[in-house]
Order: sequence, then structure tokens, then C-alpha cells
Amino acid sequence: MTALTLIRHGETEWNRARRIQGSTDIPLNDTGRAQARAAAAAPAARRCAHPAAVVARDQARAGETAEIIASELGLAAPRTYSGLRERSYGEAEGIDADEFFRRWGDWHTAEVPGAEPSPALRRRALSALGRAVRDHRADTAPGAASLVVVTHGALIREVIRHASGGELPPAGEKLANGSAHDLLFERDRLRLLSYAGAVA
Repeated sequence: MTALTLIRHGETEWNRARRIQGSTDIPLNDTGRAQARAAAAAPAARRCAHPAAVVARDQARAGETAEIIASELGLAAPRTYSGLRERSYGEAEGIDADEFFRRWGDWHTAEVPGAEPSPALRRRALSALGRAVRDHRADTAPGAASLVVVTHGALIREVIRHASGGELPPAGEKLANGSAHDLLFERDRLRLLSYAGAVA
């Protein structure tokens, strides 16, 4: 059994401008760095005696967020997994939310040329989480363990939708930068323990 805390990376200038990042590698801004430090409080409150580690995607915004969190928690440098990368948004990358809506309509039903389909994103996310958990369990078994996973909004959204049977997040909500969501990974099954809510 492994306790997971999924944390969305801190804010970037593209987040602030409501531009779509996807696979584009954008660094954190100062607000994002402060959010990363604040986000460390979520797993810190749950550490107890369980060995903890931090994993992330090595894109700048998730990687730096993970490094800040690991430092705040006094943990080793984050292990990286390419499967935790953000969804690629194809032709939508770099445009702002208003332009996206004009060109493709509602965010949750849009079909953007060149974008990674949501089912493929979910499969990739679950596979990457499974690999990260197995690697961490190899280091911590047979005791209980906890893992902090710093990644991206669309990926976390798909994991939460999988774990909640599609009930969360509600349509129209966006996961906040630095938000933390708790799950339990047991025998290759995910159970949602807490949902941090979102910003409209």
C-alpha cells in the first residue's frame, strides 16, 4: 500500500497569461516558487513514520516544483519519469484560453489537431504512477510508504477522474497551481482520499 500526494506544479508566466503550455517547457515564476514551498506543507502533514520520496516529470515547471518540495521536506532529489509529462495540446500550444474557445469550443469536449487524446493520457499516467510506486516500494518494502508526485494539471485530472469513477473534478473546474490531492495505491488500484477542489 502506498499513499500518494499528487501536486500540480507552481505557476508559470504562461499560467498567469492563461496560455496553453502542454509539452512546451516553461519555467516557474516567483509566485510558482512560493506555491511550491507552500505545497510542501501538504505531504509534510502526512509523513508520519512512512518513508517518503518525491518524483516528477523533468519539465522545468514540474521539476523545479519537485526540487523545492523535496528540499523543504529534507528528502532526496526527485526521481524523474517521462510518463508524468503534461498532455501535448498540438495546435493549441501557446494560444490563450479565449482563442482556444473561439477555435475549438468547450475545453473538455474540444478535439484539437495533434493533441494527445484523453484516454491515451490516462493510460500513460496510470502506467507511470505504477512504475513510480513499484520503484519506491522496492526501496521501502515491507513497510508502508508515501510518495509525492509532482506533475501537471491535465494528467492529475485524468488520474482523479479514473479514481473517482468520473465524478471529479466537475466540468468547468481547473486544478489550482500547487494544489495537492491524496490517493491510495494498493494492488494496482487507485482510491481517491481527498480532492483539493479547484478554481473556476
